[in-house]
Amino acid sequence: MIAATETRAESGATARIDALIARHAAERPQAQGLIDSDGRVFDWAGYEAAVAAMADLLRDRGLATGDRLLIVAENCAATALSIFAAARLGAIAVPVNARMTTAEIARITNHAEPRLVAYTTNVSPEAQAHADAAGAEAVESPAGRIAIAQGPGGAADPEARDVAVILYTTGTTGDPKGVMLTHANLRFAGNASSVLRDMVPGDRIYGALPLTHVFGLASMLMAGATCGAAIRLETRFAPDKLLAALQDGATVLPAVPQMHALLMKHVASLGLDRLEGAQLRYVSSGAAPLDPAWKRKAEAFYGLPLQNGYGMTESTAGVCGTKNPIGTPDVSVGPALPGIEIRIDPEAQDAEGVGEIHTRGPHVMKGYFRNPDETAKVLGPDGWLKTGDLGKIDAEGRLHVVGRCKELIIRSGFNVYPPEVEAALNDHPAVVQAAVIGRARHGNEEVLAFVQCADPAPDAATLKAHVTGRLSSYKRPSKILIVDRLPAAATGKILKHKLLDAFADRLAALDAEEK
Repeated sequence: MIAATETRAESGATARIDALIARHAAERPQAQGLIDSDGRVFDWAGYEAAVAAMADLLRDRGLATGDRLLIVAENCAATALSIFAAARLGAIAVPVNARMTTAEIARITNHAEPRLVAYTTNVSPEAQAHADAAGAEAVESPAGRIAIAQGPGGAADPEARDVAVILYTTGTTGDPKGVMLTHANLRFAGNASSVLRDMVPGDRIYGALPLTHVFGLASMLMAGATCGAAIRLETRFAPDKLLAALQDGATVLPAVPQMHALLMKHVASLGLDRLEGAQLRYVSSGAAPLDPAWKRKAEAFYGLPLQNGYGMTESTAGVCGTKNPIGTPDVSVGPALPGIEIRIDPEAQDAEGVGEIHTRGPHVMKGYFRNPDETAKVLGPDGWLKTGDLGKIDAEGRLHVVGRCKELIIRSGFNVYPPEVEAALNDHPAVVQAAVIGRARHGNEEVLAFVQCADPAPDAATLKAHVTGRLSSYKRPSKILIVDRLPAAATGKILKHKLLDAFADRLAALDAEEK
């Protein structure tokens, strides 16, 4: 267990997240707080004034305490302001990615019953299309033109008292699962993230991770608001934009492996083998396991240690994190962050100590909105959250994540953990990223690998030969598909549940060849 430590945030567990903006406006009014995707700069005084003006705009259209505000959003100042403005009114922000389909947004709308729906039409053609379909009114906000429509407006829920944000999780099926994150959750997460990164006023966070997902919301927006660092928002990730931002003063880069891989590829196309001319001092990689070879490559490129971490929406992002020096071979996700407890399910571990990861502390969600049955499945009365991830804790207290409970492949009676197979594939210099899943076939489970490569791409036979010396025979993929792009969420997280459908024709052709 990890003992709680003092935080840098203000005291008072019930304080709302918008108070962080007001605090910095009072303490450092002329320092940069928010840089919009179009380059517009808000100092902290301007940031606070814009939050207040956005709150007035939303109040005038009927948003009140306990209401939900659905934000059909991409990264821009209007999204950040709407989240904090909803908090100021005692309402709950429900940010969703504007690139979701109409049916997906309708499903969330029907479940969340927002009083208002805001659309960031100033930066997103997808948001504009959704706004047009809803007959939303175009209005001038403190961060440019957006659109607002009336929603179904369900009543306030007592279970959602103290909730600041509801995030609907990626790829859910069946009943909607809206994760309720309280003001205290978000303030704790922002503080934990800023302390882990030693962030201070004057830092500048590069903000391409979507604010509609917990990684971007907690580790970027809330971390900056907690410690007084500026956040530079990027609506659409592109490696050339990232390079320009790094050369223009960005100091903190939270990212996912795909972002790092595309940046390295872009820099290589310019005839360089490493990042130059940047003030970057902290770089992390989340949402996917690290393997030693890829980590060494990234550290050589940045000239900095590549930090790793672990979290999920239900844990307000961070659970564990590393603070390693450059060159360390450690590819764990680190120990639990201060104030957080972790354990491996004491009733179900294998001989190597692998079992489901549980966590407890002030980072754990309040529950799933209007879904007590699903809440009870993962959150016990003792406060332990069942993550659904498999891991083990080493002698130094570091957590090693080995896969998802539902992704465990049992092949001929042996356990196969997809991250281990993915790490072996990622060790090939031409591989950008790999995704491994199991598929029931002929009374067994086979290992399928989907691999995105840089040009010139190796063939499947080359990759099979590559992993032969790295994996036991039962762990080696039965089939390897070289693909142009893997299905991914806006965060860059690979959507493994979509792989079979996305490449069904190619798999069918390979199956036919076996007959």
